Amino acid sequence: MLMQAQKEAPRTALKVLVAMSGGVDSSYVAALMKQQGHDVTGVTLKVWQDRIGGPLTTKLDESCEVDAGGKKTCCGTEDLKDAGAVGRTMGFPHYVLDYEARFKAEVIDSFVQAYLDGRTPNPCVACNDKVKFDPLLKTALSLGCDKLATGHYARLSTDPDGRVRLMKAKDPRKDQTYFLYRLTQPQLQALLFPLGEMEKADVRQASADLGLVTAAKRESMDICFVPKGDYGEVLRTLAPQAVQPGDIVDLSGKVLGQHQGLAFHTIGQRRGLGVATGEHVYVIRLDREKNQVVMGPESALLSKAAVMHQASFTTQPASEPTTAFRCVIKIRSSHLGASALVTPRGDGRWIAEFDEPQRAICPGQAAVFYDGDECLGGAVIDAYDAESHHV
Repeated sequence: MLMQAQKEAPRTALKVLVAMSGGVDSSYVAALMKQQGHDVTGVTLKVWQDRIGGPLTTKLDESCEVDAGGKKTCCGTEDLKDAGAVGRTMGFPHYVLDYEARFKAEVIDSFVQAYLDGRTPNPCVACNDKVKFDPLLKTALSLGCDKLATGHYARLSTDPDGRVRLMKAKDPRKDQTYFLYRLTQPQLQALLFPLGEMEKADVRQASADLGLVTAAKRESMDICFVPKGDYGEVLRTLAPQAVQPGDIVDLSGKVLGQHQGLAFHTIGQRRGLGVATGEHVYVIRLDREKNQVVMGPESALLSKAAVMHQASFTTQPASEPTTAFRCVIKIRSSHLGASALVTPRGDGRWIAEFDEPQRAICPGQAAVFYDGDECLGGAVIDAYDAESHHV
């Protein structure tokens, strides 16, 4: 019944720009829009796959995982070809835009700098904000398009007054609102998320029924420019200054071992530390002044508060909240969410006070605010105090 509803022709045909990564989700969105009678143009962003600066290209390209058909599963030239093949199959034009310089400046360079600063960044949030939605919406406007459609799993709900709310996807396992919290109200009003009401299995089946080359394509779970999750290799290549050996110490200051650089560690890390204490110990904090990785028991990772900055709300450009408000906060994409009170400090920073202590609140990660299924916005975690459990 759902699939039938998805294929019904729209009452009004729109001119739609579809952002196509070359994967199954965005490919099906483009095909669906075409099936529904819309005037579709597909566009794929060429970001890092051909040149990122020196030897990193070869290393990343060779280490991309390959599926049974021999196709790379991260952002590569095969993805560009697959997106174009979908356009030919469904009969709509497909273009490739060179966003390589923008991607390096806004995503890769920021990613590297965050680790050098002792933070754990979220490049997917930065990519959506700086590379995908803002410039692509401008491109859509320049082409005279009514909407920009993407393959993100999220839903949009429009109030009688025209306000658009960003809602979690029907399939909670695929929900991507955490990575979309920086979308503003004008952007939301120009977007389409056709997969918000669908299950992944339905998308694959519908893609197969249409004969799309991407129907059985494997998903890559890695950051596109970080093969197999080894961000250390990226840092060693692009920022050799990240290698700054120092001490690994416990909470009392006792030396437990040596590290190769603070940038290669993150709050909550337990594996790959090269220390043996007879009990499970975790990275509690990174002391940049002393160049020390501080270890401790899991209990030391708990904190009830965090300072946040760079807040963004899906109601913008309306005014930000000026008084405290309650919400559920996800402090990482896999976090289930925790009830908290968010209070503006008046200096561009915000305090989140959780009802219950949270584990491994990590500076640099996004804290995303929810009211039920609605994503209200979010902010970047700036600091927390793991020892006293308050900021």
